[in-house]
Amino acid sequence: MNAKPGSGRIAVVTGASSGIGLATAQQLAADGAKVALLARRGDRLSDAVDAIRARGGIAIAVEVDVTSQASVDRAAQYVQTELGRVDLVFNNAGIMLPGPIGEGKFDEWQQMIDLNVSGALRVIRAFLPQLQQAAKEGARADVINTSSITGQYVYPYFAVYSATKAFVSHLSRHLRAELGPGDVRVSMIEPGVVETELVNHVTFGGAHDWLANAAKTVEFLQPEDVAGVVGYLASLPKHVNLQQVVVMPTRQGM
Repeated sequence: MNAKPGSGRIAVVTGASSGIGLATAQQLAADGAKVALLARRGDRLSDAVDAIRARGGIAIAVEVDVTSQASVDRAAQYVQTELGRVDLVFNNAGIMLPGPIGEGKFDEWQQMIDLNVSGALRVIRAFLPQLQQAAKEGARADVINTSSITGQYVYPYFAVYSATKAFVSHLSRHLRAELGPGDVRVSMIEPGVVETELVNHVTFGGAHDWLANAAKTVEFLQPEDVAGVVGYLASLPKHVNLQQVVVMPTRQGM
């Protein structure tokens, strides 16, 4: 019998309480990896872990606030103690708060920067030593960052969110150049519109109307669609690094 593609791997998924993060944790566990689900909402994490275990997977829940380096550092140590040395990090926690620049909602801008930009950096800082150790031991070692198609194109009312995702994309390119020679792979996924809480929680009229109109003609991606891409990236031979994946609904032009 062939081993599952994730057998022997120890994976961390941030933003794992819902949406793409939850679907990816389920995907990686089904692929045979031991998975640590990280997010702020502990009750949802517990339910997700119970569901994974019920299907025969191995998973733990870790409450973490990625806007706090101390919280992320504690999580990294806890995961290593409970599951072992991490070799896959799906860096996925994020928030989307669209709105016109003219409204000057600096508190919302700062939220997106703290979570989407600084949070991603905190996760990399905390888990990189384990990933580098995994690579030294000859294992596959992966950082997979969630960016967005908004990091490439221009969308009214999404300026700050799009800028944070452009940061993630460009950061990923630089990380690959720096970490690749040490056999740590870095990939980024840039999805189009995905049916997640990010979309459902948009309240600003202009952005909400755009999404509502798009939904009339476009079948949005589902979290499982993106999770399948993560699973594929993680399954590649260790000398192969698919550095950038743009995954779009078939009818979404940009």
